[in-house]
This record gives sequence, structure tokens and C-alpha cells, in this order.
Amino acid sequence: MSLEHYMTTWVIYLAAALIGLLLFRRLGLGSVLGFLVAGVVIGPFGFGVVGDPEGVLHFSEFGVVMLLFVIGLELEPARLWEMRKDVFGAGGLQWLLSAFLITGVALAFGLTWQAALVLGLALALSSTAFALQVLNERNEMACQHGRTGFSVLLLQDLAVVPLLALVPLLAPGHAESQSVWPGLLFLVFLVVAGRFLLRPALRLVAKSRSPEAFTGAALLLVLGVALAMEAGGLSMALGAFMAGILLADSEYRHELETAIQPFKALLLALFFIAVGATVDFPLLAQQWQSVLLLVGILIGIKGGVLLLLAKRLHLGAYGGGVLALSLSQGGEFAFVVLAESLDASLIDAEIQKLLVLVVSLSMATTPILLFIFDRFIAPRLGARRSGDYDQIEQDNTQVIIAGFGRFGQIIGRTLLSRKIPFTALDRDADHVDFMGQFGSRIFYGDAARLDLLRAAGAEEANALVVAVDDPENSISIVELCNQHFPQLKVFARARNRIHAYRLMELGCTQVYRENYGSSLEAAEAVLSSVGLTSSNAANTVRRFRIHDEDLMQRAYQHHRDFDKLLELAKEGRAELKQLFEQDEDHQEGL
Repeated sequence: MSLEHYMTTWVIYLAAALIGLLLFRRLGLGSVLGFLVAGVVIGPFGFGVVGDPEGVLHFSEFGVVMLLFVIGLELEPARLWEMRKDVFGAGGLQWLLSAFLITGVALAFGLTWQAALVLGLALALSSTAFALQVLNERNEMACQHGRTGFSVLLLQDLAVVPLLALVPLLAPGHAESQSVWPGLLFLVFLVVAGRFLLRPALRLVAKSRSPEAFTGAALLLVLGVALAMEAGGLSMALGAFMAGILLADSEYRHELETAIQPFKALLLALFFIAVGATVDFPLLAQQWQSVLLLVGILIGIKGGVLLLLAKRLHLGAYGGGVLALSLSQGGEFAFVVLAESLDASLIDAEIQKLLVLVVSLSMATTPILLFIFDRFIAPRLGARRSGDYDQIEQDNTQVIIAGFGRFGQIIGRTLLSRKIPFTALDRDADHVDFMGQFGSRIFYGDAARLDLLRAAGAEEANALVVAVDDPENSISIVELCNQHFPQLKVFARARNRIHAYRLMELGCTQVYRENYGSSLEAAEAVLSSVGLTSSNAANTVRRFRIHDEDLMQRAYQHHRDFDKLLELAKEGRAELKQLFEQDEDHQEGL
């Protein structure tokens, strides 16, 4: 296949993704359904403008791998331990109960108990990619039902490993399969390496101060771990998820997330399009009644179990409805299990094709059912979105400190004294490593990057402290915030007057000149040491500060005119001298 053909194919996929995204977002149906429909349109059963959608599907599954890596980054080991009851309780209950009911249906259709059991466990899995994408677009990952959905999906991702190991054991004649021991041994190695090797390696890359090098390292880490896990017979997604967890409490978390984000978003879009392109419409036309019946049974069973779970957890009508519908579909791992079951002779090719079609169509129903629920069902039930947020993936950051040198550290320590959470960003890898030893919440990264600020919580934070050393870097950060986060109150450190003028030009009203406050404190102490009373010394400094700030505001109007600034400086010195002479005359008159 020629390079021109490859480029044409990718241009078509990207154009379809963009059109589907914009059109279906405008219709209020979400991007996922837009990608699916785009895949149907360009696929072999649509206009047929692209071929080999299954090849694209396998390639784009790396998007799911990257999604699991980012999820792992958001889950510190301590937080994951806190969630164990939700994961193994709610998640385990949903998976096993759904699997039990689906297995019963499969037995009723005449399948062997071995095939029915494997299909029940596989079809009980929901789509992590679909469900999380939908919940993220609805901004409901931080809600209680979002947390429950995440816990259920996490358990399902963990369950893929024993499920894949179970398939060959139930196959007729116990078909030979690749041992999972190499994968388990690599998993142990990954845990050890993550604690002792990954961070030093990332620190070495960070010292280069090259965004390209860090992006390359992030991709190498995710893809390398994923491929090694697959070679060992385990899930690529599980390996990426474990790698993310091991780095969740590291200072490089935000930078890794921002490096992976563009690739994850692109590959997930391609994954959804490829799913749409692989829908077998001739089979659907031949067996549409059976297909629709099976889709209805699958969604009904999983949705019903999730509704019962939601009722037990007191999620309310709205939360229960969203949870049930967002996880009611079959999952991408079902494709893998179905392929393994076919290879192991548990099912035949006809059943495999039929169930792949059922899972694909169940995915397509998710955004449609949620749209119907929001427009028609929820209003009639009087169900509303709960305002009770449970912060899972957010750090509840109120303040972001860009630059954690002496200036930023003082502010951070003051905030900690009042238990106000903050996130600090610094682009000096050595400094980040050093401050991390003292328990400081500091991450490696350049705050002048939009994606990094978003990852640090700039859209939810109240204030940004710009305390970086480099004036140009400082200006870039303030410009970025003015454009994308106008709600943030910006407090900026200025190296000198010229820097302060540039910050004021960008609209910063809270500008603090470097060493200015401490210099005035020192001046007051010096005045006291040479004979002035403490009240006179304090009054002198206060009058100087008022006069200097007034002079700075006047000079700002002419800060690009050097001659005018020089003239104002001379006038200022004369005014200050006259001001204190008047004070002396007043004191003598008394």
C-alpha cells in the first residue's frame, strides 16, 4: 500500500471525525454517537470510501490503553485503597449478577454451559471508552453516580485478566494456550520498577527541558508496558493502568497526562469510528429481529442490575438513570473475548459475528438512550442532577502556584497553615525533586502550557499565583490565563518595574515587585536603629509606599516613553523630598 493511499485514508478518517463531532455536538447527542455514525458512513457498508476498518480498530485500541493509563494517573494508591469497597463491592456485584443472568439467557438459546459462562462474563463487561467519554462530556465524573460508574468499570477492567485465562480452560479438550505466567512476572517487575526506575528515568528526561523528549518518553512508557503485557498473555490496558497508578503520586503526573492527552483523544475517536465502520449491515438485514432482541436483552439486563445497584446506594432517580444507561452497553473487551472463544472452539463463527454486531449496536444506543432520558424521562420523574459532588479525579485545588521558588513557597506554606489546598508547578526538575522530599505538593511542568494548566485544575481553581523567575515565562502564563481562564484571579510576581508595567498592561492589578516588601521592612528597621521612634519609622515607610505606588500608576501611562519615565522619576524624588520636608515643618510647629 502506497504512502499516498495511507495519507488519503487518514485524511478521510480525520475529516469524518471532525464532521461527526461538530454535527452531533450541535444536535446535543454527544461526540461518541457522531463518531459511530461517521464510521458507518465511510465504512464498507456505507459509501465504502475506506477499507480495512478492522485493522484501524486494532490499531486504535491503543486509545483505550492510553485512556486506562490516564485513569491510573488520577488514582493514587492510597485513594485506590480507599475505593476498594466501591470497586469490589459495587463493581463485583454488578459484574457477577449481570453475568449470571446473561449466562441463563445463553443457556436458554441452547449453548453449552462452558460457552454460556464465558459469554455471560464477557457481555457483562461495559465499555470503559464509551462510558467514561459520555460521563466526561456530561461533566458527571465527579458526581456520586459518576464515582460509582468509575468503580464498576475499574473492576471490569481488572476482571479481563482472569476471564481471558478462563477461556482456554473451558475449551473442548483444554486447548493449548499461551501461559499467563510471563505476564504476571512482568506485572511484578513493573511494580518494582515503577518505584525505583521510572521516576529516575523521567527525572533524567525532564532535565533536558524538552517537551518533545518528555512526550516521546511518555509514549514509550505506555506503549512499551502495554506491548510487554500483551506478550505475556495479559491485557494491554491492565498494564497501562498499573503504570499509571505507580506514577499517580509522582511529581510528573500532570506532565505525563498532558503529553498523552492529544494521542488518547485522537485514537479514541478513531476507535469509535472503526467500531461504526465494522457494523455488519448485511447480517443485520438478514437477522434484524434476532439482533434487536439480543440488544434489548443485553441492555435490559445490565441496565436493570445497575438500577438495583443505584437504588441500594441511594443515588436517586437521576443518578440511577444515568448510571444504568451509561454502562448498559457491551464493551470493547467483549470483542477480544469473543475472538479468543472462537479460536478455542467454544463458539462458532456465526455466533461470534452475531454477538460482535450486538455489542457494536449496544454501544450506539448509549448516547441515544441518555438523550431520551434527559429530554423526556427525567423531567417527568422530577429527577434532577444532584449537587452533591464527590471529587474523585479532581484534587479540589483552589490555588495554583506557578513557580515554587522562595516567593511561591512562602505563599504555599501560608495556604497550608489554613488548610487551603493548592497545586504547585515548576519546570526545574531538580527543584521539584528536592521540594518533594519535604512533602510539598509540587509537580514538574511549564505553567505556560494550556493543557498542563487544565490538568492542574485551572478551570475549577479560584486563584493563580505567577511566581516564576523568567519575566517572559511569566508574561506567557498571564496571557494564557487571560484567554482561557478569565475567572482566575491572577497574583503576579514582578522582577522589576519594567516587568510590573508589562503585567499591568495585561490587566494584572495584583502585582508584587520582587523584594519590594522585604526591602521596606528592612528600611523601617534601619530607621529605628538610627534614632527614629518605631511609630515615626513605620509612618515614614507607609508614606513612602503610598507615594511610590501612586508614582508607579502615573508612570505606567508612559512606560514605553523612556524620556517621560526619566522626567517622572525626577519629579517623584522632588515630590517625596518635599513631602517629608513638610512633615518636618509640621513636627517643629508642634
